[in-house]
Amino acid sequence: MTQSTDLEELVAHLTKTVEEMSDIVARQEKEIALLTHRVRALMEREAERQQDAGGHVVLGDEKPPHY
Repeated sequence: MTQSTDLEELVAHLTKTVEEMSDIVARQEKEIALLTHRVRALMEREAERQQDAGGHVVLGDEKPPHY
């Protein structure tokens, strides 16, 4: 193989790799957006649940009531 052929193969390989990585990043962006939406919804639901329960929020250093 000549140097030109080697470079063409390398560029083709790198181009394919970049396209594959771009697809992966695009999928991850969609997944992150979906997960962010779900976490936000869960946080809102939990805030409503706590408010309905009297607004008491258990802090990390408090012992649960069964202790």
